[in-house]
Amino acid sequence: MPFINVKQLSGRTDEQNAEITRALTEAYARVTGVDPEKIWVAVEEIPPTHWSAGGETFAVRKAKESEGA
Repeated sequence: MPFINVKQLSGRTDEQNAEITRALTEAYARVTGVDPEKIWVAVEEIPPTHWSAGGETFAVRKAKESEGA
């Protein structure tokens, strides 16, 4: 049973997350031929204070962008 795990910054709507799971399921099924009912998708939303790149959280990056704007 395929399991697709999506990790993304929080802030998307329930409708957007539902569309993500539908689109990923459809694409995987189309490419592999696996029955869509057997494809699992999990969407994990991570707060920007808990995710970083280059040693800096995304919350800090967003704050810096706002200051520069």
